[in-house]
Amino acid sequence: MSTTHGRKPWLMAAAGLVAMVVLYGLWRLVFATGTVQSTNDAFVSADYTLVAPKVAGFIDDVLVQDNQYVKAGQLLARIDPQDYQTEVRAAQASVATAQAQLTNAVAMLERQRSLIEQAKATVDADLAQVEFAEHELQRYRHLAGQGAGTLQNLQQAKNRSQTARAHLAQHKAALEAARQQTQVLAAQSTAAEASVQHAQALQARAELELSYTQLVAPFDGVIGRRSVRLGAYVKPGDSVLAVVPLAEAYVVANFLEHQLTHMRAGQRVTIKVDSFPGETLEGSIDSIAPATGVTFSAIAPDNATGNFTKVVQRIPVKIVLDPGQEQARNLRVGMSVNASIDTASLHDEQVSAR
Repeated sequence: MSTTHGRKPWLMAAAGLVAMVVLYGLWRLVFATGTVQSTNDAFVSADYTLVAPKVAGFIDDVLVQDNQYVKAGQLLARIDPQDYQTEVRAAQASVATAQAQLTNAVAMLERQRSLIEQAKATVDADLAQVEFAEHELQRYRHLAGQGAGTLQNLQQAKNRSQTARAHLAQHKAALEAARQQTQVLAAQSTAAEASVQHAQALQARAELELSYTQLVAPFDGVIGRRSVRLGAYVKPGDSVLAVVPLAEAYVVANFLEHQLTHMRAGQRVTIKVDSFPGETLEGSIDSIAPATGVTFSAIAPDNATGNFTKVVQRIPVKIVLDPGQEQARNLRVGMSVNASIDTASLHDEQVSAR
């Protein structure tokens, strides 16, 4: 009897423990699994760039192959530069001509300023001569009034005074004309300087267009969609190849509306790629799209009709991969994946942090 009574507490404890395990399992099955939202409507994406020329011409050289890895700034293809080199040389000649004209205009302006200084000196000398002639005329008038001077000397003094005044007037007019000519030459110098700037701008544009004959990689990536061929004629805006930054690939998963209830940026994501069976990648939610997938389609749905049928919509969710995952290097844009988001992960981390 005592042995039976001694075993009962242990049996009850074991039964209780088993019950707790069963209840926990049921809780995980019913509730915990509800925090994980999954979809197979997901794929690998990347912000690739279509490389297009900015100038027209014939392809002179193609330096990359299909699916080749390239570095940022690497030369991909080149347009025949001869026409654009000619434009640069013509622009350089125009700059040289404009600069010569500016140099000549500046020299003429400086020479004119020297002439003005000379004209001023002449006018100053004329003023002194007029003043001397006036004093002399007054002296001879005084002498003539006292009978000590001759009329001939008085007349000669008058002539010298008139001549001095005439010279002064002539040289003042010449000085004014020189000043006006300075304004004309200054305007010509300004125009010549503007011509130099215009020619330099044309040269800069010609050099820029010459640089556009070289098509370079905008960033590190892999060449795709290469349509450029040696000798082909291309024009601005023609897409000749794509550069895909596979190192920055991410996942776009389209979840049903009701699956987004508890989704937040930063929540953990488990990714299974169809091409890599049995392997998983880890990541986190980067952002949730502001609209459904069909909102930005070419023909958006019009639900304001009498034939409305409710269709559950899908919202794109951007998922970024954790760095340092070896298998992530093998991802390719467009690959199908399965994404599972633990909507409780961010909440659990916040609680544990507290």
